Amino acid sequence: MNEDFKTPKDIVTKKNYSFRDEAWETFRFLCIAIVIVVPIRLFIAQPFIVSGASMDPTFKDKQYLIVDELSYHLDDPLRGDVVIFKYPRNPKQYFIKRVIGLPGETVIVNGQGQVFIKDTDGNITLTLDEPYVEHMKDDSVELKLGLGEYFMMGDNRSGSFDSRSWGAVDRELIVGKAFLRLFPLTEVAVLPGQFRQ
Repeated sequence: MNEDFKTPKDIVTKKNYSFRDEAWETFRFLCIAIVIVVPIRLFIAQPFIVSGASMDPTFKDKQYLIVDELSYHLDDPLRGDVVIFKYPRNPKQYFIKRVIGLPGETVIVNGQGQVFIKDTDGNITLTLDEPYVEHMKDDSVELKLGLGEYFMMGDNRSGSFDSRSWGAVDRELIVGKAFLRLFPLTEVAVLPGQFRQ
């Protein structure tokens, strides 16, 4: 008998076996992908699309960011970080702004748009140098921050709805910081917009 000869039954059995193998491998691959991707998506990083012009010129409308959610589990936000947080008056809504004031400080914005920081003793310890700011706004604000409270402002000061209007942001509302700008491709950057003084 010719060894190359296969009965229809042999062919069907082999096809079914191959299909089962492929299905099982696909299932295993999906399970491994879910085990790896879901925790990363939930606890480490997530995508964010900028909406609006409040952070111009640092971030423009529809830019695609990856948000680092892990760092702030290990350390606190710093002045100059660009962060994503839940809007204090509607936690279902997310904002992107820059950290200006830290817990325990008093933030003063004078009528010319300059920002001063007072320490817990009431002494002005810092006048912010803000080369990233677009369009100053001639408003005046003074706000003392409590423990775990942060003062946030957009870089486009005349077009930003921020802590000047609705006050401090609690630490628990901060989701993470802008870690990677992926789109547009001409502006890909790691820690985009971060500024230290």
